[in-house]
Amino acid sequence: MIMANRRKISSRFYPEENVVLYSGDCLELLKTIPNESLQLVITSPPYNIGKEYEKKLRLGNYLEQQAAVIRECVRCLSPRGSICWQVGNYVDRGAIVPLDIVLYPIFESLGLKMRNRIIWHFEHGLHCAKRFSGRYETIVWFTKSDDYIFNLDAVRVPQKYPGKKYFKGPKAGQYSCNPLGKNPGDLWMIPNVKSNHVEKTEHPCQFPVELIERLVLSMTHEGDWVFDPFLGVGTAIVAAIRHGRRGVGAEVVSKYAEVAKQRIHQELAGILKTRPMGRPIYDPIKAGNKLTVPPWSEVSTEKQLVFH
Repeated sequence: MIMANRRKISSRFYPEENVVLYSGDCLELLKTIPNESLQLVITSPPYNIGKEYEKKLRLGNYLEQQAAVIRECVRCLSPRGSICWQVGNYVDRGAIVPLDIVLYPIFESLGLKMRNRIIWHFEHGLHCAKRFSGRYETIVWFTKSDDYIFNLDAVRVPQKYPGKKYFKGPKAGQYSCNPLGKNPGDLWMIPNVKSNHVEKTEHPCQFPVELIERLVLSMTHEGDWVFDPFLGVGTAIVAAIRHGRRGVGAEVVSKYAEVAKQRIHQELAGILKTRPMGRPIYDPIKAGNKLTVPPWSEVSTEKQLVFH
């Protein structure tokens, strides 16, 4: 566990530290991390779509850049460790290229094995006019060996039918589901961080803490190192601290590194506001939100349109 007297943020990686925030290029930080030191590498790298924090590259150059980082991450990954790379699409003149597909050969060439292609579904984002609006991204999960950490019980979700029982056979009358909950599967419905989200900062592509919490809980033990090479505003380190893990990350944009530092300090103090893991998704209709009422329902009966 992260002890109260060790609640500080280091700018350099040392095995005895608990929280490391490096303001600079992740490859420089990786050079200081010993072989097989990290249990989980989790990140959402730049998608090469021209955001303010990235310089758009040709796809081939982008993949070479990503390969250099992934190669170093694999060197630093423990034999029982996992890498989770969360990506969307590269967009080129209106055509999309799914980044998880073009990145897969890089991971495979380094001897990693894919365990899941997790679909993260959300409901809000940019509205497209010439194609269907994108409402999901993917998390590709790779392990270094067949002997890897996976704590399913730590991330089970409520059963859909907890009262269901066997109706015949030797277990007739007994509950048929796991009392701890069910496997969450590989389709995760978690709200993305938009303007009204409690976690929103100035970062344009911030991912939610609860998304990372599920990965941290299932793929690490207390005291393990969790590393994010493209840290952004510190979400991966926040999730690591919250569950007694050690967190390390690098962020090249100084203003985001500063926000990350503030959020990490708040998490260490127990005052950072986040969306609770497992909270049901807000349903505006059930909540009686007035914005869900069609405008024509407020018009007099004589003037209402009738739909058949």
